[in-house]
Amino acid sequence: MLKIVVDAMGGDNAPVEIIKGALQALDVRKNFAVIFTGDGEIIKTELAKYKYDKTRVEVVHCTEVVTNDDVPTSAVRSKRDSSLVVGMRLLKENEEVGGFVSAGSTGAVLTAGVMLIGRIKGVLRPALCPGIPNVRGSRTLLCDCGANAECKPQYLAQFGVMASAYAKAAFGVKNPRVGLLTNGTEEHKGDPLHQEAHQLLKQLNCIDFAGNVEGRDIMYGDVDVAVSDGFSGNIALKSVEGCGKTVAAVLNREFRSSLGSKIAYLFARKPLKKLKGMLDYARLGGSVFLGLKKVVVKSHGSSKAKSICPSVVQAVDAYNNRLVETIADMLAQTDFAGVQDNA
Repeated sequence: MLKIVVDAMGGDNAPVEIIKGALQALDVRKNFAVIFTGDGEIIKTELAKYKYDKTRVEVVHCTEVVTNDDVPTSAVRSKRDSSLVVGMRLLKENEEVGGFVSAGSTGAVLTAGVMLIGRIKGVLRPALCPGIPNVRGSRTLLCDCGANAECKPQYLAQFGVMASAYAKAAFGVKNPRVGLLTNGTEEHKGDPLHQEAHQLLKQLNCIDFAGNVEGRDIMYGDVDVAVSDGFSGNIALKSVEGCGKTVAAVLNREFRSSLGSKIAYLFARKPLKKLKGMLDYARLGGSVFLGLKKVVVKSHGSSKAKSICPSVVQAVDAYNNRLVETIADMLAQTDFAGVQDNA
């Protein structure tokens, strides 16, 4: 049976929300088991609160935890018995383990992924790729959102290929439309980096390149993938998060401001609930670390169970739908041999 490793000690709400969300995922998908890594006594105490299929849950005891205060490279090398590092090693060494989920330190997850799991052949830089809710009721994949603050044009072109493969493998999008995030839709817009990336993306036959897109198009446009450098992508992601929270807070305040508003809310409750759900990025899970030899999902550090559950489901679906193999096949159709990555 497929196994997904969950870092029970990673994140602001570990282990309570992590364990709760992972157990919920067992009800969503029936074809996998969970391995929790972390303090065995604490995990088992938390598990005792729930009813679940004990044949589908395993606990691997670890004595250390990687924190956000740790230097990622040093932590991965020195904290060998941490829940993160042990989990990554299980992913690398155990053929039954198909994915890893953590809400822990982003830098440490990325570092461990590259150092312990390794990149798919031909990948210049792995990239974080979250799903952003859009007006069509689906999701727009934003790639990259923080793994690579500085990029070369060839990195951006590969991000488009990898995220397109992700849209096909995980979400069944037959011909994903790929846009390049920049400061205008015209072909000549953007700095030299984005202008050159535009030309590279336009030449790729393995993707459907729709041209440049602006920030508003992530949620309101018709592209399935928005390609970005990690710096700009992270700003876009946090802006979307802030927008959702702002809209929810303003609506909540206004509908409580008077008796008339409260009455109006009774009639608007259904569409408002739908709007709130659409803007809730947490329901879509975490960010898949595209470009690694196995599936790694980085969930938000403040994730609660409602976000951990879809993160685990993401890992299951990505593995079962052959995400890694799809990326490798699509990259084989491209030529980035002339670019050297010194990272």
